[in-house]
Amino acid sequence: MNNPPTLQLILGSSSPYRRELLQRLRLPFTVVSPQIDETPLAGETPPETALRLAVAKARHIAQTHPDALIIGADQVATVNGEQIGKAGGFDKALAQLQAMRGQTVLFHSALCLYDARNDSVDARDIITRATFRDLPDDELSAYLRIEQPYDCAGSAKVEALGITILEKVESDDPTALIGLPLIALTDMLRKAGVSLYGSAS
Repeated sequence: MNNPPTLQLILGSSSPYRRELLQRLRLPFTVVSPQIDETPLAGETPPETALRLAVAKARHIAQTHPDALIIGADQVATVNGEQIGKAGGFDKALAQLQAMRGQTVLFHSALCLYDARNDSVDARDIITRATFRDLPDDELSAYLRIEQPYDCAGSAKVEALGITILEKVESDDPTALIGLPLIALTDMLRKAGVSLYGSAS
C-alpha cells in the first residue's frame, strides 16, 4: 500500500538526534520545531510529563498542518524518583553525573503519532534503565569537556562518548535512549497505514 499523496509526515522536534534516527526509515518527512512550555505540572509523574508533552507537541503543530501525520516525542530521566532535565552547561552537567554515578536511571521516552486528519492519537512510554558507572570526577569532567552533551537529558549522549560512562542499558528498544523509539514508531506507522517500504516488491 502506497502512502496517500496528500499525507505529510512531520517530525515535531528540534532535536538533531531524533532527526537522524527518523532518517533511518527512509521515509520523506519534514521537521517542525514545536514551541510549547515544557515545564512539568504540579503533582505530575515523570511518565505523565513525557507523554503529555509528546502529545502536546504534535497537537500544537497540527494547528498549522491539519492534514499531516505528526510525530511528537519527549524524554524525561529520573533517578531515585527525582526528575533530571537537560543540563545546559558544564557545572550542572557535572552535578547531574555525580548524582547518577553508580545509580540506575530511568529514561521515559514518550512517543506520539498524531493523525491531524481524524484527531487520532497513539501515544506510548518506552522505558530504558541505564546504570551509570561509578567514575571519579576527573573522568566525568573529561567526558563533559570532550562531548559537551548539555542538550541531552542527564548529559548521557549514548550514541557517542556517553556510552563510556554507562555500565548497562536495559530496554525493549535500542533507539529509545537516544530519544526516538523506532520499534514503537514503525508499529505506529504501520497501524496508521504508512508503507515502510514504498513501492518495493
